[in-house]
Amino acid sequence: MRETRTTEFKEKITNTFLKTVSAFSNYDGGEIFFGIDDNGNIKELPNAEQACLDIENKINDSIIPQPDYTLELQNNDKTIKLTVKSGLQKPYLYKSKAYKRNDTATIEVDALELSRLILEGKNIGFEELSCEDQELTFDTLCRKLKECIQIEIFNQDTLKTLNLYNSATGYNNAAGILADKNHFPGIDIAKFGENISVIHKRATFDNISILAVYEKSLEVFKDYYQYEEIQGAERKKVEKIPEAAFREAIANALIHRVWDVESQIKVSMFDDRIEIVSPGGLPSGITEDEYLSGKLSVLRNRNLANVFYRLGFVEIFGTGITRIKQLYEDGLKQPDFEVSENAIKIVLPVFEQNLNLTEDERKIYKNLSRTMLKSIREIAPYAPFGKSKTTQLLKDMEKKGVVKIEGRGRGTKYVIK
Repeated sequence: MRETRTTEFKEKITNTFLKTVSAFSNYDGGEIFFGIDDNGNIKELPNAEQACLDIENKINDSIIPQPDYTLELQNNDKTIKLTVKSGLQKPYLYKSKAYKRNDTATIEVDALELSRLILEGKNIGFEELSCEDQELTFDTLCRKLKECIQIEIFNQDTLKTLNLYNSATGYNNAAGILADKNHFPGIDIAKFGENISVIHKRATFDNISILAVYEKSLEVFKDYYQYEEIQGAERKKVEKIPEAAFREAIANALIHRVWDVESQIKVSMFDDRIEIVSPGGLPSGITEDEYLSGKLSVLRNRNLANVFYRLGFVEIFGTGITRIKQLYEDGLKQPDFEVSENAIKIVLPVFEQNLNLTEDERKIYKNLSRTMLKSIREIAPYAPFGKSKTTQLLKDMEKKGVVKIEGRGRGTKYVIK
């Protein structure tokens, strides 16, 4: 056993553990073990029962409001396990300060994080606060509602129904984010060449309705990852990356990001992939495993999610990640998801059909995919087997329709079809 974000060891009982109680109560809960050193070795407490009373008194006297916790004697009454649950009445303060975990350390939260905890304790999201700008127009929202759900009348009652307007407080931040012109950040898109030093195109969509941001991002996507092939008398649309996957990823980035920071969603487009990075990690109440598996969805911006759901852009029950994975079920490469404390990154690879390649064939394919044409002499040094086997694997891949063989003898070249 070792210390983690939700586990801490204390060899002795000092007041420093109270900061960690504050941190666990403010976020995802955790466990503090007393009588165990930093390396996980049992050191024992001289009087564990009395120590339990001391811990209880320290918490009750020092943490405001009262946190939810339990104490348990362990290892034949030699150690104590303190389990602290995530609280509902945030922020939980120790000496008038709120704390959080930073990996295995406990640190004081900054002013922005404290304001988020206060709102969470009141069950209020940033998007529900009154918007600074009350002179808003909603032409884009009106147009999309008429297009998608055939709404006939758009007025203030419509905005009330969507929880964007209140007679007492006016427009909220969700309304501002959906308004035609606003002060909120949007999306920064860059199309790169062979490396990040070569930028073919840059497009930034700021201070406009996120519905317009969503539409404009799709237009840029289609320019680079869709084309038409003429097959006989018909034209067939070809998607290098599934459009439905990009739609899901962009919609999720827009409605699940944090909006109280001046940071854009970053979309990096490459020949072989798209990377989408949205500000803000996972909302409180959901783990990385739950997020990636699609078993649980926690809405950070409920009103924005509701609008996107009504327009048919997303599923309200958080099926976005699951749907992206399903779209790549038959793909050779799978999408990747990275979660950190302050960002979520989704990587959508160019779709390549999985034609039941063996593990050895995949190794050859990976090497071939880096350039257009290669000879056996260029391929063999990077393969973990001999030249003859490599040649046979390439012939097998040709039969599967994955590789095309051009030329003869020493001039033979292999290319991915």
